[in-house]
Amino acid sequence: MSGGFELLDALVDRFKLFPGVGEKAAWKMVLYLLNLPEASVADLSDKILQAARCIKKCETCGCFAQNGRCYVCGDSLRDKSVICVVQSMKDLFALERTSGYKGAYHVLAGLLSPMDGIGPEDIGVDKLRQRVCAGAVAEVIMALGPTVEGEATTAYILRLLAPVEVKITRLAYGLPIGANLEYIDDVTLHAAFEGRREI
Repeated sequence: MSGGFELLDALVDRFKLFPGVGEKAAWKMVLYLLNLPEASVADLSDKILQAARCIKKCETCGCFAQNGRCYVCGDSLRDKSVICVVQSMKDLFALERTSGYKGAYHVLAGLLSPMDGIGPEDIGVDKLRQRVCAGAVAEVIMALGPTVEGEATTAYILRLLAPVEVKITRLAYGLPIGANLEYIDDVTLHAAFEGRREI
């Protein structure tokens, strides 16, 4: 848009950076914000800044954390001998919603994709290997989606952990091919966990 609306255009451009947000949705959000009382906008802005400053990655597993360690790593009731490897925080939250898993996690920073220049050093698999090699880990559950990138990452981690004595399982293939964990219903996700098998 032109004619003195440069600030609006800039704001719309920022909203379009969000995943799945196009021009129309961005405009809808900007117009909604502009109709809020200034105090509400300031409060929202403050919360975003606080989150950006205070929420970092857990030094152990890569989950979001406010105080160095996430709520999972800090929970003494969780079974730290089992590590579930997920692609992202969205997948971790999806698994947590089922209330069926009581172990630890390792959150990767994505999946291997040589075509996009994403290699092992970019996704944090070395930290996973360090955790497993440190001992006290009995099982690693691969909870990566059944996509080409997910399978490639799983295969790489299998090779990486081959010299270590640890049981490696994966979620059962009851999950739809090509689906993302964040969109799977809780019952299907829980059943997939129960039906995991060694690979």
